[in-house]
Amino acid sequence: MTPRSMSATPLTPRSGTAEARARTGRLLVRLHGLDQGTAEHSRVRAEIVDANIALVRHLARRYRGRQLYPDVVQTGVVGLIKAVDAYDPGHGNEFVAFAVPTIAGEIKRFFRDTGWPLHVPRGQQEGFLAVTRTADDLQQHLGREATEQEIAERLDMSTADVRKARDADRAYNVESLDAAAMRPGGAPHAPLADRIGGDERALDLVDFRVSVTPLLATLSERDKTILRMRFWDDLTQRQIGERLGISQMHVSRLLAAVLRRLRTALDREPRAAAV
Repeated sequence: MTPRSMSATPLTPRSGTAEARARTGRLLVRLHGLDQGTAEHSRVRAEIVDANIALVRHLARRYRGRQLYPDVVQTGVVGLIKAVDAYDPGHGNEFVAFAVPTIAGEIKRFFRDTGWPLHVPRGQQEGFLAVTRTADDLQQHLGREATEQEIAERLDMSTADVRKARDADRAYNVESLDAAAMRPGGAPHAPLADRIGGDERALDLVDFRVSVTPLLATLSERDKTILRMRFWDDLTQRQIGERLGISQMHVSRLLAAVLRRLRTALDREPRAAAV
């Protein structure tokens, strides 16, 4: 019987039948007697991994339907490969019992180190995993979705902590603001960036203010006062003249002269920067 024919039935953690377990056991014994790096070693190793992919999917099942599920399965396969390489048939332990903690540990490290598009504190990551696992276990036991109170009681934590842990799930579902959402009928929405927020009118003045601020420092106190009264205090030229004890016409000439100097300085600024 060739190694290929020995892997016809994949294993599950509850597994299988004695025949399925025996098949993997024979492959592992065969692998242990082969030299690493040889074609035969690689082939038998691949047979064992293929035969136990169902074990990985079983351990990753609670993340099915989530955006990160394919990454969890891929990480679980890495753990499975590590288990195959580290397993020693001579110790007498059954492979499934040896592989499960190895695969689960690899998945846990994935969540802890690389599985979060956004930064989430370590404690909240672990809380998220515990709540997710407990919710799945309770759903299987109760035949319905568990309440926050039931999850909290099982984990000996408050319902507020359960909600906080579940909030970490949002870190997995980040999308670009430029991504188009779909309407119920299938027609695409405009990108989210076009549907939130609004125009900030003051934003257009940022560059102007940055350029003008140093120029204002070169003005006399009288010119600064006139500009402040006109554009900050919103006074008319007549009101400015009354406060300064000069005519409205004089205020008009002074104001025009100040604005002309500022405009000339601003027009020169790009050319000076380019030199």
